[in-house]
Amino acid sequence: MSKKNESLVLGKLLKKIAPSIGASVLLDPTWGIVGQITFKSGKRSYFRYNTLDLNPVGSSDVAKDKDYANFFMESMGYKTVPRSRTFFSKEWAEAVGAPKQNIDAACAYAEQCGFPVIVKPNSGSQGTNVTLVYTKAECCNALKTIFASDKIALVQEYVQGKDYRLVVLDNTVVSAYERIPLNVQGDGWSTISELLQKKQEEFLKKKRDTLIKLSDSRISAKLKRQKLTFQSVIPKGKKVYLLDNANLSTGGDSIDVTDVVHPSFKKLAIALTKDMGLRLCGVDVIVQGDITKKPDEYWILEINAAPGLDHYVKIGTVQKKIVEALYLCVLKHLEK
Repeated sequence: MSKKNESLVLGKLLKKIAPSIGASVLLDPTWGIVGQITFKSGKRSYFRYNTLDLNPVGSSDVAKDKDYANFFMESMGYKTVPRSRTFFSKEWAEAVGAPKQNIDAACAYAEQCGFPVIVKPNSGSQGTNVTLVYTKAECCNALKTIFASDKIALVQEYVQGKDYRLVVLDNTVVSAYERIPLNVQGDGWSTISELLQKKQEEFLKKKRDTLIKLSDSRISAKLKRQKLTFQSVIPKGKKVYLLDNANLSTGGDSIDVTDVVHPSFKKLAIALTKDMGLRLCGVDVIVQGDITKKPDEYWILEINAAPGLDHYVKIGTVQKKIVEALYLCVLKHLEK
């Protein structure tokens, strides 16, 4: 068993807020990641990492599988990322009797779709190994990285727009924020490497445990496409993006939009959560345009039945209060 640093916030947070509704939380003494909630009525509920007793097991398992989740969402008429297809590692392709759905087929499909395309693990989270690839060679390398730890990968058409997460609890969007990819802003004299070091130091000051991995090949590739290196000096005020995925766990930033999301997007996220059999859900959506306006062009990127807000809560005081309020609502719903 390995300690998941990214999943240690929930237990401590629930232990802190539970007494406000007369509940108590007992955490496992070794890791602090598994807990028992006891309510005033004597009712008990359990959680492990970011998973609580709120969502049904079947619905949660489907949500974890991006391909199956996309299949059901698309069958119900939701706009998912187009031209998404699964491919298998060599061993898994042979095990399931689908030898033609291997890495070679995946690279050929990517070429057919037209580069760039997105390559990502089917069951991954926090943006791990999600890569925007521009060539067949890049695609094959990205897939090899995925298949080193996962059996199934997705190749998808690349859709562009602003990246948002809407967190739904039953009939309410309790939190919504824009996710911005890892970036640095030039000061006219510091190198990109130095700016990243400063950013890492800021994370530490805020007690945000995000680790910027300079060895991440995706950062090097992104810099190369912009004709930059880690030693490049960026003009003052100019912003440079270093990753294509906008996950907070990979160093991204967030902008809270909870109070300005257009009602149509809220209605969409709530309906999708219900249709997928969930009560608590993180709905990730790519929007071309502005989320404060009526939906025009958008795509459901994926859903998350255990929307870990660990990195979000560590961004600032405002975010911390939002997350505490969210989980207080969750506790009240669990008590019913």
